[in-house]
Amino acid sequence: MQRVYLDHSATTPVRKEVADLVLSYMTTNYGNPSSIHSFGREAKKALENAREQVAGLIGAKPEEIIFTSGGTEADNLAVIGTALANQKKGKHLITSVIEHHAVLDSFKYLEKQGFEVTYIPVDEYGLVNPDHVAKAVKEQTILLSIMHVNNEVGTIQPIKEIAEIIKSKSQDIIIHTDAVQSVGKIPVDVNELKVDLLTASSHKIYGPKGVGCLYVRKGTKIEPRYFGGGQERKRRPGTENLPGIVGFGKAAELAKQELKQEMVKLSELRDMLMDGILKTIPDVKINGDREKRIPGNVNVSIRYVEGEALLLSLDMKGIAASSGSACTSGSLDPSHVLLAMGIPHEIAHGSLRMTLGRDNTKEDIQYVLDTLPGIVNKLRAMSPLYNK
Repeated sequence: MQRVYLDHSATTPVRKEVADLVLSYMTTNYGNPSSIHSFGREAKKALENAREQVAGLIGAKPEEIIFTSGGTEADNLAVIGTALANQKKGKHLITSVIEHHAVLDSFKYLEKQGFEVTYIPVDEYGLVNPDHVAKAVKEQTILLSIMHVNNEVGTIQPIKEIAEIIKSKSQDIIIHTDAVQSVGKIPVDVNELKVDLLTASSHKIYGPKGVGCLYVRKGTKIEPRYFGGGQERKRRPGTENLPGIVGFGKAAELAKQELKQEMVKLSELRDMLMDGILKTIPDVKINGDREKRIPGNVNVSIRYVEGEALLLSLDMKGIAASSGSACTSGSLDPSHVLLAMGIPHEIAHGSLRMTLGRDNTKEDIQYVLDTLPGIVNKLRAMSPLYNK
C-alpha cells in the first residue's frame, strides 16, 4: 500500500541533517550553556549560532529571539506577558475569532483577569478586514494579536496593512502575530510586517518538536511567565533545550536557503490537488482564499460526508490528512475557523485539510486523486441526506 503524508501543518518529519546535529548535542556536545568551562562555552557558542540562524529567517536581530518550548508557550508569553507588563497604560486587547487556541485561550484567561477583549470577525475566505481592526481601537488598547497564516485554511492575513493602520493611531499599541504556519513557508520579515512580537515553531519547518521562539522587538515590555535562572534574558528561565535549539537553528537555515524553490513546487502540487478534487468530486467547496494562501494548504468541505469517516477511510488507504488543527483533533465539534467563515455546521463537519511538504510528489497527489472520489462515493451512499 502506498503511504502519503499530507499533514505537514500538524508536524513535519525531522530532516536527516537536522536529526544528526540534534543527536550530536545529546551525546557529544552536551554542555550546559551557563557553565563557564570548555563544555559550557562550546554549548553557549552553539546556542548563539542557532539564535542567529533563526533570526536570519525572519529578518530579526539575534538578541530579539527568545527560545521557548514551542509555539504555544511563545503565544502565551506574547499575549499574557505583554498584557500584564503594559496594563497600567490600558486594559483593552484586540484579536481575531480564528486564532489558534494558544492565542484565543490566552485572551480568555486575560478576560477573567479584568481585561476587555474585542474579537474581530473574518469574511467568507477567513480574512480579517483591516478597517474592522481600525474601528476596534480604543484609547485603552495596548495589544493586538492577529495570526499571519491560519493553521486550518491557510489564508494569509494582511498583517502589514493592519500594523500600519494600528501604528498610525498609536505607536504604543504592541502588535503580535502568530507566524507558526508562515515562517519557513513564505517570506517573513518582522520589519516589513511592522510587528513587535512574532511566534515561530521548529517542528513546522522540519526541526525537532519541543522548541520554538518568540521574537521580541527591542524596547517591547513583556513579563516572564516562568521564574528561575537568568536564561533568555530572564524572559524564559530554565536550562536551554540545546539539542532542540540547534536543530531549530539548522532547520531555519535550510528553510531560508530553499524557500523560493519550495514555494514554487508546493504551489504546483497544491493547485494540482485542488483542481483535481473540484473536477472529480461534486458538491465540494474550497475553504479559504484561493490566491492569498500559503503554497502547501488545501482545505475543502465535502457535502454529505462526515470528516471523521473520511479521515479513517483515507488512513486505511495509506493517506494521512486531518479535519483541522491537530491540537483539537479529539474534539467532535466542527472547526471554529470554518464556523467563523459562515460555513454551516453540517458542511463544516465534512471538512478535510491536506497540507503538503517537501517530500511530496506528483505521484502522491495523483494517488490521492485516484483514491478520494471512490471513498467519497462510498460514504455518500450511506448518507441519508445524500440519498434524499
